[in-house]
This record gives sequence, C-alpha cells and structure tokens, in this order.
Amino acid sequence: MTYDLFLGDRLYSSWSLRGWLACAAFDIPCRTHMMRLYGGKLQDDLRDLAPAKTVPVLRTPEGAVLWDSLAMAEELATRHPDAGLWPSDPLLRSTARSLVAEMHSGFAALRSACPMNLLNAYADSAPSADTLSDVCRLEMIWGHAFSQHDGPWLCGEYSLADVAYAPVAARIAGYALPVSDRAARYVAAHLAHPRFRQWRAMGLAAAGAPQYQMPYDTRHWPGPHALDAAACDGPSVNETCPYSGKPVTDFLRYDGQIYGFCNAFCRDKTLHDPAAWPAFIALSQRER
Repeated sequence: MTYDLFLGDRLYSSWSLRGWLACAAFDIPCRTHMMRLYGGKLQDDLRDLAPAKTVPVLRTPEGAVLWDSLAMAEELATRHPDAGLWPSDPLLRSTARSLVAEMHSGFAALRSACPMNLLNAYADSAPSADTLSDVCRLEMIWGHAFSQHDGPWLCGEYSLADVAYAPVAARIAGYALPVSDRAARYVAAHLAHPRFRQWRAMGLAAAGAPQYQMPYDTRHWPGPHALDAAACDGPSVNETCPYSGKPVTDFLRYDGQIYGFCNAFCRDKTLHDPAAWPAFIALSQRER
C-alpha cells in the first residue's frame, strides 16, 4: 500500500513537513511529488487533486484525496494501527490528540512572526509580546504532556503529537525564542531526529530562491553539525547508488573516499548531512 504525497518547499513549508513526517517517521511508504509553492503555479500543480488548494495533499491507493494534515494523520493512523502514530496508552493518546488539535488551530502570532525557515537561524529575533505569549502557552501544554510519562517525546514514544510540533521546534531554534531547559531539550531532540535531518538536507539540496528573509543577524544552524563532505569528480569506490541501486553519475568526497550517486540530488542531500542517511553511512563503513 503506497500513497502519493504532494508537498511544497521543504525549507519553508511547515505543513508539508508534518505531512511527510506522518508517513516517513512511521515507515509508511509514499511517493513524494514536489509542488511549486512560490511563483503562482501551485493551483496549476494541484488541478488534478481537486478540491485541494494547499499542500500537503495525500492521495490514497484507492484515489481518495485528503487535503488537510489532520485528516491525513487520522486516516493514516486508522489504516496503519500498528505503526504507532498515536500512543497506545489511553491517557497519553488523549493528551496527544489535544496537543495536535491545538497546534492545528492555534499559535497564530508565532506562525505569523516566525515562519518556518530551515535555511537560516537568527541570533535574536526580537519576539513580540504576542509571540512570547504563544511560547508560554507551548511551555504550559508541553509541560503537562511531559508530566505524564518519562519518555523523551511529548507523549512517550515519538507520535503524531511530535509530528505536529516539529515545525514549532524549528521555529524556536531558528528564531532563538526563549524556552525552559526542558523545552530546549525537546527542541534539540527534533533537530537531531533522523527524519527531520533528512528533510532539511533534501531542502538544502533543492534550495531555490530564499524566502522569509528577516532583518536579524544570522548564526549557524543549531542542530547537529553536519559531517564534512564535498562534491568532486569520480571515479568512486561504489558503482551503484546507495539509495536507488542505479549506476553512479555524480560524486562526493567523504572521509577520504569518493562515493557515487545516481543523480545530483542524491549526492547533494548526502553532502548536506551525511550522517542522516543510514544507507550511505553503511556504504562508507564497508569501504573503510
């Protein structure tokens, strides 16, 4: 059972990130299709997915179109009850549903003042009183969730509650918003999550014109430091791409070796964060 998932720009589309994580973080197979979020072409791209008018959009194997991220999450949880999208514990599941619902409808000031931007991080974004009020509300509901268990995520194991707040974590980190130590650890866990790192690396690999530029001093991205890699010429130690199995055409140097990939995107997503890709790390370890 494979779904079709239609997404916007990975660096800036917070709802697309949620839609992708709802599949990728729970190993639900999907084919991704990138839409032109900027430039006035989105409605043309979505013409065959009516009545959808925004991204993300999920199309089921039967052809049903789901154009709302919460509807997508619920449908996936229903179709894949053993994947762990919702917590199995009734108390934690109830809390998770409330957290997701509030994120779906709330935090307007935070969203408006701090649009998701995985390209840049700022040293000080001078948050407004309304933005800080939203951050205080986040602290309250996150603290309530954390009080119910000992796990690292909002409701114990990683769930749709964390999917919903992944872009929020990116906003807090990217705009240097003030949070408690407990909330900061939760934000850091998102930035280190393998699927989040893959999403950002793919966004950097396909980066177009910068969006949401703010007049603040920038700083290094606060997530895990990417291992050094650089594009180069071949030949490589491998003949087939570690992701697709196709013959290699594009190359990068990493840890003293040259590795090949079937296209520039496969190479560049690896270049931007080699450690985010288990198949590549496994290849590099075999070739040491």
